[in-house]
Amino acid sequence: MWMLWVGLVLLVLKLLDVGPIGTLSWWWVVLPFVGALIWFELFERRLGLDKKKAFDELDRAKQDRIKKAMEQAKRPRRH
Repeated sequence: MWMLWVGLVLLVLKLLDVGPIGTLSWWWVVLPFVGALIWFELFERRLGLDKKKAFDELDRAKQDRIKKAMEQAKRPRRH
């Protein structure tokens, strides 16, 4: 994710022609975006990080449901 932020900062500085970034080639400005694309499309999938995030979200939702059910079970029922 940090590569996207670096790319965004470089892009803004290049468009505003600020300091030495304004004189850089566009290839240097686009390079962090290419790196992020390669990371998210290739390495993250091969390492299983995208699936791990999805499983973590499912586990978090499951724990929330269990916690809510336990809290409701503790409350006395009114008839």
